[in-house]
Amino acid sequence: MSLPESKISAGLALKKKTGYRWLVLSLIFLVYIVCYADRTNIGVVLPFIKEDFALNNFQAGAISSFFFLGYACSQIPAGFLLGKKGTRGVVALAVIAFSVVTFLLGTVSGAALLILLRLLLGLTEGPVPVSMSTTINHWFPAKEKATATGIYIASTQLAPIFVPIIAAAIAMSFGWRYVFYWFAIPGLVIALVWYLVVRTKPEDSSKVSKAELEYIRQEEVRVEASGEQRSLGWLDKAIRYQKIEIINTPKKVFTSWNIWGNTLTYFLMNSVLYGMLTWVPMYLVNAKGYSFMKMGFVASTPAIGGLIGALLGGVISDKVFLKRRKPTMLITAIATAIMMLVVINIPDNATLVSLSLGLAGFFLNIGWPAFTAYPMGLTNRNTFPVAIATVNSGGNLGGFFSPMIVGAILDATGNYNIAFGFFAVLLVLGFIIITTLKEPAQD
Repeated sequence: MSLPESKISAGLALKKKTGYRWLVLSLIFLVYIVCYADRTNIGVVLPFIKEDFALNNFQAGAISSFFFLGYACSQIPAGFLLGKKGTRGVVALAVIAFSVVTFLLGTVSGAALLILLRLLLGLTEGPVPVSMSTTINHWFPAKEKATATGIYIASTQLAPIFVPIIAAAIAMSFGWRYVFYWFAIPGLVIALVWYLVVRTKPEDSSKVSKAELEYIRQEEVRVEASGEQRSLGWLDKAIRYQKIEIINTPKKVFTSWNIWGNTLTYFLMNSVLYGMLTWVPMYLVNAKGYSFMKMGFVASTPAIGGLIGALLGGVISDKVFLKRRKPTMLITAIATAIMMLVVINIPDNATLVSLSLGLAGFFLNIGWPAFTAYPMGLTNRNTFPVAIATVNSGGNLGGFFSPMIVGAILDATGNYNIAFGFFAVLLVLGFIIITTLKEPAQD
């Protein structure tokens, strides 16, 4: 006896796998574009602020740096908070808070208040990256996590593509204060959309079908019978690929060299990334003699390369290296170090300068998703927020120290090549540390 057509259709509908996780990832992407735009617009307006407030390079670097002190301080508390409250409300409140602070940055009357508000901006933005990584960890199966993380990380490179151009145009037309006024608006909108659309876990959302939920959770058993866990031969030996005991308590997070080594390497990578974001615009204006508008276009080239690198890096880590994270991390460290030497020796030609900066951004970001995805293979869903908060907290201190150190180097020498050489040394040191980490075997 055959079933009625209506019942067959109903049965197929029940089995249909929705793709709601990709809508969630789209919102993660948009939220972090706004987040990143509000933190990086300072690099473009810094020449105007430096002139208005008569600052030296170290003081100008401090304005950028103090964001990362607040940012680092709020990461670990945010990790514990997310474990109790979830990401939905925490993200919405954080985005509203940092948008208000962004607006207030345009009202300052002196450098001291500007530094204080940059510190506050970091404190309010701090819960966001931990929430984004935690949301990906909840919403995606293991085989898609680095790809999803790569798309999320790509948002950090999309913002610096258009931020220098838009911020320079606003500053030239209306004054640097209006950059902060206008940049505060998108966050208020996206916070509301996030709260209405995203839930902390897919189990909490009525938009997620049973089939999609089963797909997301199918790989929580770490070893599959399917034999998908294929050997990469000599590469597995070189990266120390092996089964590792899962970190299942916060105490084990803080005693794991793999977590701390990843954190230290992330610190070095962030030192280079945020050192470049802060000082490349000044380098182009002061060392290369570019106009502010020309600077805006050329300063976006590292982010264009970075966008491509981040998108490719996640896919390469998942598909080519079969969820091994260290290979792209190692590529990032050594290839970017080489590009720093290229930047130092590049002829004074705008096209070549743009190309070299773009390639530096590409290589710097090809391994960036792996630094975030790596702790996912070491932890479970309960300990991951604390682990990624630790990595982000320690890692982003690089953004605190680096702009001030480079500012001090420039005050002492006036030579930007020494700054790029400093970045190269940090990258080589990062390469060495990455080799000491174990690569966790995943299903």
